[in-house]
Amino acid sequence: MAAHFRDSQNGVLKFIKNPKPFESVTTMPMRILHIAPQNISDVPMTLVRAERALGHDSRLVTFYRDPRGYDEDMCLELPLVRSVAVQRLKRWVSDPQRQRVDNSARVTGEGPPVWRPHSAAERWLVALRERLWQRKIERWMQEVDFWNFDVYEFDAGLDFYRDGRIVRRLKQAGKRIIVAYTGSDLRTRGIIPAVDAAADLRITFEWDHLDLDDSLMHVLFPFEPERFAFRIREAHGRPVRIGHAPTNRAAKGSDVILAVLQQLQTERDIEIVLIEHLPYREAIARKDTCDIFIDQIGDLGYGINALEALALGIPTCTGLVPAFKRAYPDHPFVEVDRRNLKDALLALIDDAARRRRLAEQGRRWLERHHDSRAIVQRIHRALEERSQETATTQAKTTLSGNEE
Repeated sequence: MAAHFRDSQNGVLKFIKNPKPFESVTTMPMRILHIAPQNISDVPMTLVRAERALGHDSRLVTFYRDPRGYDEDMCLELPLVRSVAVQRLKRWVSDPQRQRVDNSARVTGEGPPVWRPHSAAERWLVALRERLWQRKIERWMQEVDFWNFDVYEFDAGLDFYRDGRIVRRLKQAGKRIIVAYTGSDLRTRGIIPAVDAAADLRITFEWDHLDLDDSLMHVLFPFEPERFAFRIREAHGRPVRIGHAPTNRAAKGSDVILAVLQQLQTERDIEIVLIEHLPYREAIARKDTCDIFIDQIGDLGYGINALEALALGIPTCTGLVPAFKRAYPDHPFVEVDRRNLKDALLALIDDAARRRRLAEQGRRWLERHHDSRAIVQRIHRALEERSQETATTQAKTTLSGNEE
């Protein structure tokens, strides 16, 4: 079986003829529909590809395209989402806290934030937008036989409508529902009550979300190492290239990272590789030229950026969440914060042998823990267990009612 991409021009995402075979656990094939606002960091589509590899009929519908150009399955191209005018309106009508993005964990002590209209103007604008969306959504539903999937996964916890009318109808029809939180959806926007309440299984890919809601099931990010060509990097006779790829600088602590790198340029022969505002394939190609990669500093832990670097064979520096370190003490990351970043980088720059060891360790660890097919199987097992628990509870309730 071949990897999905072939990119011989850039030398990354190469055609891997014989990826490591995967031992699947046989389950009944299901029709699965993922619903997501966008294919954020390619996570929803990675889940879809894994489910297809396991024999399921899996689809993804997105409201709009991710600007980085990830793969799409079905994109509705819904209007009034990402335009400059809409973003400006949000500043006026939405809660300012929902627009704050930084690298700090949210710990409220009161559970996860809950989305509600911040103002009458926001309520009116959301309703107007949904009326404009409705015809396109209903036409698409007919085309894909929407109501006849077996499992519906709301990636980012978002219905097409904020009142949750679709997910509530699915629940009434007895459909199995997964809600998966991927990042700022829970952290800043908050849960959509109707969607969250309908879930048979609630999961998160983010460690810091557990501080907001410890009833969530945590799973590691799904990833496909076989799509990336691993190689050992030799930096003899040239500058050591250090990469950083912020989607949002505030969320990654980029100002601190770039300041440290500029200081290091006066002490070592290094080259800064800033990967920003580029299409996905071009960003990966630039990342593949690096000898060291810095994901982020802060409270939120590593993301897909870091996994891509590990897959390529690049020693990776990042901030880590304490719960992750306890769960995976064998992790391959170089843990950094604003205090130790410079010293950690100096140690890596000056020790090529250590960089090689970390590269090899990183790829092995990634394949062992982040394989998307294994993660999908874990999610499906948990869904089956929850469904059986619910059925048992309902049966007991029915029996008790009959006895009375």
